[in-house]
Amino acid sequence: MADQPDAQALDEVVTFTSDLIRIDTGNRGGGDCRERPAAEYAAALLAEAGIEPVLLERTEGRTNVVARIEGTDPAAGALLLHGHLDVVPAEAADWSVHPFSGEIRDGVVWGRGAVDMKNMDAMILAVVRAWARQGVRPRRDVVIAFTADEEASAEDGSGFLADRHAALFEGCTEGVGESGAFTFHDGAGRQLYPIAAGERGTAWLKLTARGRAGHGSKVNRDNAVTRLAAALSRIGAHEWPLRLTPTVRAALAELAALYGVESVDPDNPDNPENPENPENTDALLDKLGPAAALVEATVRNSANPTMMQAGYKVNVIPGEAVAYVDGRFLPGTEDEFRATVDRLTGPDVEWEFHHREVALQAPVDSPTFARMRAAVEAFAPEGRVVPYCMSGGTDAKQFSRLGITGYGFSPLKLPEGLDYQALFHGVDERVPVEALHFGVRVLDRFLRTA
Repeated sequence: MADQPDAQALDEVVTFTSDLIRIDTGNRGGGDCRERPAAEYAAALLAEAGIEPVLLERTEGRTNVVARIEGTDPAAGALLLHGHLDVVPAEAADWSVHPFSGEIRDGVVWGRGAVDMKNMDAMILAVVRAWARQGVRPRRDVVIAFTADEEASAEDGSGFLADRHAALFEGCTEGVGESGAFTFHDGAGRQLYPIAAGERGTAWLKLTARGRAGHGSKVNRDNAVTRLAAALSRIGAHEWPLRLTPTVRAALAELAALYGVESVDPDNPDNPENPENPENTDALLDKLGPAAALVEATVRNSANPTMMQAGYKVNVIPGEAVAYVDGRFLPGTEDEFRATVDRLTGPDVEWEFHHREVALQAPVDSPTFARMRAAVEAFAPEGRVVPYCMSGGTDAKQFSRLGITGYGFSPLKLPEGLDYQALFHGVDERVPVEALHFGVRVLDRFLRTA
């Protein structure tokens, strides 16, 4: 039995990434997406390897794929391995290459989904197909889920699977998905590999202000636009208080040790340098340099106004104005988040959740995290694995309804100068072929030992 993926797996991960990119699964929200061609492509590759896939739809064309590989230890909890098939839209005129070409040029695969996250879908397919050729069985059952609709509400994807097809995930105790174990270059020669062990909750808000409609030339003390604008200004200017979760504390502690910055005891409230003091935490982040980017967005809640809708003519004061706010809250802070939004919107503006999902927290001292760390270090011994909390969210939120603890782990070894975070939803999204090869090797090592 081989102890690593064969050469065919390394070729296939590149081919599969390119092929999946060429299938346009741009998700514009509101149901405007069709993942079925990509789902059928993935299902056919699984079936060819003797892995029986199930295709499931809540809405026609919004297809999910689920399959299970039996492990050698029936008593071990199953592991969920998930990736989404949809991508955010892309405007071809903005790109150096067509975003749905899947072009392979100078050792790089180009196109929408190259990092978010058709590359990981391709890694999963390449690894499990190599297992089939080599006669490999993992220790624990591995459940594979390729989902629809992650880039919108997930109602047609992981939410549908968790609510309507929970039996397919029976026994799953942990899950692995996007995004983690990528190379973060700190600008000083260090290579960090952050593995996600938490996510901020999603709180997309709809704000509505009502007033008295009237002529634009008249005095109007009940102007809905004015009321809404004032609320948005308060939200945009609000300084959210520091809130350190266990994952972020662990990340700060490891980064402080790596950079030789004095750490403090977070559980000692009498310590004058306690990191719960915003000045101390901000000072620590300053000392971490570029590496602070891994944690600075997750030491506080946030709320950013993003959309406004009001009126139909310049000389008509509308009776209603609507805005949307992208809010995010840390684990354990949702009640505080709600109360703060109540206060900031005030008595003249109503608010409701346009979309809400839970915040997640996963242990960083678990055997699974240790095995992910070991798998990365086996192929990147010069790197340093650190835990981190995602500022956004993934399908792990929906799968958490089934009691599945989620981690972000889609390994990539990236060259300095290629900004992984900027490529998410960005122009000229791309991934080096060598990064895909690294991902296959690391993912294979982790899954065999998980």
